[in-house]
Amino acid sequence: MIYLNEEEVKRLLPMPACVDMMRRAFEEMRAGRTRNQPRRRLILDTGSVLHQMAGSWGNYFVTKIYSSNRKYGVLQMINLLYDAETGKPLAYMEANNLGMIRTGAASGYATDLLSAPDASVVGMIGSGWQARGQVEAMRAVRPIKEIRVWSRKKENAESFAKEFNCVVADSAEAAVRDAPIVVTATSSKDPVLESAWITPGTVINAMGSNVANRREIPADLMRSAGRVVVDDLEQARIEAGDIIMADSWANVVELKNVDRGHDPLKVTIFESLGIAVEDAAAAGYVYEQAIAKKIGRQFP
Repeated sequence: MIYLNEEEVKRLLPMPACVDMMRRAFEEMRAGRTRNQPRRRLILDTGSVLHQMAGSWGNYFVTKIYSSNRKYGVLQMINLLYDAETGKPLAYMEANNLGMIRTGAASGYATDLLSAPDASVVGMIGSGWQARGQVEAMRAVRPIKEIRVWSRKKENAESFAKEFNCVVADSAEAAVRDAPIVVTATSSKDPVLESAWITPGTVINAMGSNVANRREIPADLMRSAGRVVVDDLEQARIEAGDIIMADSWANVVELKNVDRGHDPLKVTIFESLGIAVEDAAAAGYVYEQAIAKKIGRQFP
């Protein structure tokens, strides 16, 4: 069993490769050759939470474990990778970077399927850790010329824009209005968009709402969207706050069942939750690269 730290994982998982792994993961899901165990949470009175999820893909299965605290945020993520045939443990991976990259890559894969091929502007609300992967993924799948970013703290947006060559928007509306691709990457409990800001044909990647009582998208926009695409329906029924709080399921479809095609007449929303099949595919790729390049060390 090998051990890989955060920097090693990041080096072994470039975004274009991870987008391709997400494509392969959802193709395998469509064929019925994967297993996904939705995230479960153990919540303590102290505000600490233990999160656990598990899934299989190809030759591998994985369990992902991490902790968070309402005061300190998400702490260290860990992926434990196993051989599907024998059950043998293969790798212990620090997984904060892996989680950020595969979350971005899932949005990238969905955007590649659903957005206009010539979409070149991204409106982004949020400038935190997960926004990094979203920026990289959008640039990997579309000819992006401009990314407009807005955050509640202007200094955070300015720092992010400088690091990732984005434009700071004066408001959330200015960030997203007329943008063919919109990303919401926040921890907000209340909607960060208004329906009037979004034009038909827009693809929204909403990836911040994976708790049942938290949402980024207003209910009227969820209900009027042509399609709301989720990475796993079972997990969505547990934690997709955007959908649960809108009580709108009639237009919900799973990403594995979506064919390539842009709808210019309707808004499309990808409700990204982050599922363990994605972790299994990404971690399997990292493991194979580590073995091929002889990176990593024995884990006790």
